[in-house]
Amino acid sequence: VQLQASGGGLVQAGGSLRLSCLASGRTFSGYVMGWFRQAPGKEREFVAAIRWNGGSTYYSDSVRGRFTISRDNAKTTVYLQMNKLRPEDTAVYYCGVVEGRRLVNRRDEYEYWGQGTLVTVSS
Repeated sequence: VQLQASGGGLVQAGGSLRLSCLASGRTFSGYVMGWFRQAPGKEREFVAAIRWNGGSTYYSDSVRGRFTISRDNAKTTVYLQMNKLRPEDTAVYYCGVVEGRRLVNRRDEYEYWGQGTLVTVSS
């Protein structure tokens, strides 16, 4: 399994970015894809997850209402649309994948990770 995250960059507070995570190496039906982030000096924290089949989603309280996770089955890509960005959203964002239907928010349950993409939000 390979996950390739992209789309990070520098944006002003209040702006938007869309991250992408291209997944390859197997069929991902029956899997859950998640986005996590890690700010300097902090642990990696859950952001959002989506069930590949059916598209059910789950968000952390800190991003609910501002971020949207979605997937494109044909492109085997998961997106994270981030709106109304805040300086505290600054972090390296990682995508991960775990087999199963449960929308997992624990990083130690994810089996594979992408390389991360840096998001910097200036005030």
